[in-house]
Amino acid sequence: MKILILTGKFGLGHWSASQSLRQQISRDFPRAETEVLDFFAYAMPNSSEALYKAFDLLVTYGYGLFNAYYRMADRLPSDTHFPLDRPMLDKLEELLWEKRPDAVIATHPICAGLVSRYKEESGDRLPLVTCVTDLSTHNEWLHSRTDGYLVGSREIKERLMEKGVEAGRIHVTGIPVKEEFRTISHRRGGGERRLLIMGGGLGLLPKKDSFYDALDELPGVRTTILTGHNQRLYQRLSGRYEHIEVVGFTDRVWEYMEQADLMLTKPGGITVFESIFAELPLLLWEPFLQQEKNNARFLLRSGLARAAAKEPEECLAAIQGLLYDDRALGEMSARMRARKRELQAAGLARILEAMTRETEVCA
Repeated sequence: MKILILTGKFGLGHWSASQSLRQQISRDFPRAETEVLDFFAYAMPNSSEALYKAFDLLVTYGYGLFNAYYRMADRLPSDTHFPLDRPMLDKLEELLWEKRPDAVIATHPICAGLVSRYKEESGDRLPLVTCVTDLSTHNEWLHSRTDGYLVGSREIKERLMEKGVEAGRIHVTGIPVKEEFRTISHRRGGGERRLLIMGGGLGLLPKKDSFYDALDELPGVRTTILTGHNQRLYQRLSGRYEHIEVVGFTDRVWEYMEQADLMLTKPGGITVFESIFAELPLLLWEPFLQQEKNNARFLLRSGLARAAAKEPEECLAAIQGLLYDDRALGEMSARMRARKRELQAAGLARILEAMTRETEVCA
C-alpha cells in the first residue's frame, strides 16, 4: 500500500499532523510506503517560501483581515472553485501520475479540495481522507469526493452531519499527535510547581519585561518558555532569569509537557490535542485567529481549560489562581482522560483498510 499525505507549511500545525499520521500508519501498516509532501512547495517551487512568509506576516500583523476572509469563506459553498485552481490541478495531476498512490490523506483544506476536484473531473476513484486540523466545520474542509474525515471531537462530527456529511464517513480520532504524547507519565507532587509557556511555531509571546520579571518571582515556581522560531525573544530572555528556562525551537515538546503541572499557550489545534493526550491542564491566552477562537470555545465549554487575558497583570493572576490549585488541576486532567477514551484510536486504520479493499475490488 502506497499512501501520499499532502500538506502545507502555513504554520506548523498541518505539517505536524502529517508527520504524526505517517508515524501512526508506519505502526499500523509496517509494509506501507508513506510519504509526506508539501504540495505548495511542489506546485510553486520558486514562490512557496515567499507565500509562507507572507502568511506568517498576515496572521501576526493583519489577523483582522485574515479573520474577515475566514468568516466570509465559510459562507461560500463547499467545492467553490478559485482562480488558481487550474494550474494547481495540473500540478496535482502530474504529481499523482508520478507517485501512483493507493490513497491520499490531506491535512490542509486546499489540498483536500484539489484532490476532490481532480476526482470529480477525471472519474478517478482514488481514496481521499481529509484530516481536519482544527476543531472546525468550516466549509473549506468539506468536499464532495472525500471518502473519510478525521475530526477532533464528537461535537464536530455532529455538526458535520448537520451539514450533510454521512455519519459513516466521519471518524472521531482526535487531531493527530506523535506517539510520545500518548505515553507521557507525569511527575506529580513535590514542592516545586512547573509552568510551561508556549507561543506556537512563531513564538507569539508577551513582549513586556514586567511579565517575565513577575513570573520569575512566583513563589515555588519553575517556568519553561518555548520561544519557537522567535530568535529575538529567545536571545532577549535566555539566561536572564533565575527561575525561567528559555528554549528555542524544539521537536521534543513532549519532554517539557511531561515535567509540567500547567501549560499557558495559544489554542492551536495540534497543541490542544497534544495537551489532551498528555493530560496536561491548559490556561489559554485570549486568541486572535478565528480558528483558535473556535478551539478555545470548545476547550472552555468542555472544562478542559481556563482563559487568561492578554494583559500581563491579569494573565499572572490567572496563572496563580490555577497553578497552586491541586483540585482544579486534577479535575481538568480527569476530563482530558475521559475525552481520550472517546476517541477512535483505530479509526484511520479502518478507513484505509476499507478503502484499499474497495479499490482492489473495483480494479
